Amino acid sequence: MDAQQFLAAFGYIANAPGGVARLREMVLYLAISGKIVQQDLSEEHAEKLLQRIRQHAANVTSKKRGKSIKKIGNNQNSNETNIPPGWVIVELGEVGDWGAGSTPPRNNPLYYGGSIPWFKSGELKSDYITRAEEHISELALRECSLRLNVAGDVLIAMYGANIGQCSIVGIESTTNQAVCACTPYEGVSNRFLLLTLRAKTRYFMGLGAGGAQPNISKEKIITTHIGLPPTEEQSRIVAKVDELMALCDRLEAQQQARRKLQNALRQSTLQAVASAASPHELQEGWKRLADHFGQLFTAPEDVDDVIAGLKSLAIRGLLTETSEIAPDLSRIKADCAQLRDQYISDGLLRRQKLVGMAECETIYPDHWVITSFDEVAVVIGGITKGRDLRGRQVIVCPYLAVANVQRGYFKLDALKTIEIAADELEKYRVQEGDLLITEGGDWDKVGRTAIWRGGVTNCLHQNHVFKARVPSKLILNEWVELVFNSDVGRDYFAGASKQTTNLASINMTQLRSFPLPIPPREEQRRILSVLTRLIAQCTEWRQLRHRKESLSALLANAFVSAFTNITTGQQQKPTPPHP
Repeated sequence: MDAQQFLAAFGYIANAPGGVARLREMVLYLAISGKIVQQDLSEEHAEKLLQRIRQHAANVTSKKRGKSIKKIGNNQNSNETNIPPGWVIVELGEVGDWGAGSTPPRNNPLYYGGSIPWFKSGELKSDYITRAEEHISELALRECSLRLNVAGDVLIAMYGANIGQCSIVGIESTTNQAVCACTPYEGVSNRFLLLTLRAKTRYFMGLGAGGAQPNISKEKIITTHIGLPPTEEQSRIVAKVDELMALCDRLEAQQQARRKLQNALRQSTLQAVASAASPHELQEGWKRLADHFGQLFTAPEDVDDVIAGLKSLAIRGLLTETSEIAPDLSRIKADCAQLRDQYISDGLLRRQKLVGMAECETIYPDHWVITSFDEVAVVIGGITKGRDLRGRQVIVCPYLAVANVQRGYFKLDALKTIEIAADELEKYRVQEGDLLITEGGDWDKVGRTAIWRGGVTNCLHQNHVFKARVPSKLILNEWVELVFNSDVGRDYFAGASKQTTNLASINMTQLRSFPLPIPPREEQRRILSVLTRLIAQCTEWRQLRHRKESLSALLANAFVSAFTNITTGQQQKPTPPHP
């Protein structure tokens, strides 16, 4: 691919998923291959720079050990076989003095808390670093084989997920053994060395792959070949890279701002549709949505907003034709009262004081009825862990915790077990058709609801998960699940919950007070049927968008690979399940 082809593909690459990151890689590749600035043949050839560096290194080495650096083999990367005029190919070990750090024994308190900054690999997150999380003492520096790095040294991470991360340290400091440091020799720019190491991040990651803990040694780093340009050209390359990286920063910021605006417009448009109070308002809202659909919905995750909007329309009776006959509320209440009395008689439930209905601000069709959840369902608390069961016959059963109950489904791959008294099994066992409702956790977990479909023998529910049984056949469990998981349910539970830092919870009284809208049963069926079909279409659209994004990313990566010979190895995310 030549420059013209690259320019033609620039917009496509930039707008692909992860496209700006690919452009940054291309900038680094162009920099270390001599294609980012023009060569000036009047400048001193890098061969002369290399001769001075080797003479200096030989003098330093002879004073230290009297022998040269030991090489472990030829790790030459094919990207450096063709170099521009004025450049030379060198090993990284030839451009500076390299050394790794160490970790002083933790059992000696005299080694820590001193004045010398001690950097670890996870702290190499920016171009320049000056503040370390920990400090060591002069004693540790003397006794623990630590290298003292000077301001301007280049650091590179050698272990774990941080392999290849690089920074320039701005202060006199040291590092742990997971970091290798280099003091560049005169004539070698530390900024040029930094971008060279970053350009080879994938190469270093490849060298470190294969073990339980990925790692590269100092020897593998210093025997890696790079192209070294004249000193003046190094400075021009660094300046051009800074300029292009700043352009990438602005491009990324523009994309984020555009995405933020797009999200706000989409939410506003969907809210106008969801809050429609009449068929005319709904029709107008759908028209605005349809007119701007391509601009408002561009990513797979955007579909989640559509599904949430459809659920909001569904529970307001705006997805289907409505009937005129109201449901028999007295029969619904009688069915619930009968089940409650039976549970009290059987000792499965203590007599509870009836609660009132919380205030309802949502507008529903006139023929629907609204009543407290307590009037239509029997709500039972779950089993508490850590109880004293001495002297009682116990059994061990699996149980549902908050993490197992999601919105509309269960995660059953990590069920835990608990001991309970054998005579409590009937009280805490979940039955097919039960509604499981989460008490809390972080704010998004409050009121999560799913219908138990069976499949686990003698499964119980923990005390942070409420169990609700709706006995009347005039109310579908799927309808209650839909209402609780919709924006109406989520807003109610969020508003009613007791909230602390990052945590929220509801109590049984607040759940029982929920104002439940109840359409006629056949209308419930129609609403659920239409909603199921629409969600299926949305799911198909999400999968199409995901495949389009995956293809776009693959094509962008192919463009980059064709231009740079860099294989990104990017793994595509699987198509996410619908909520």
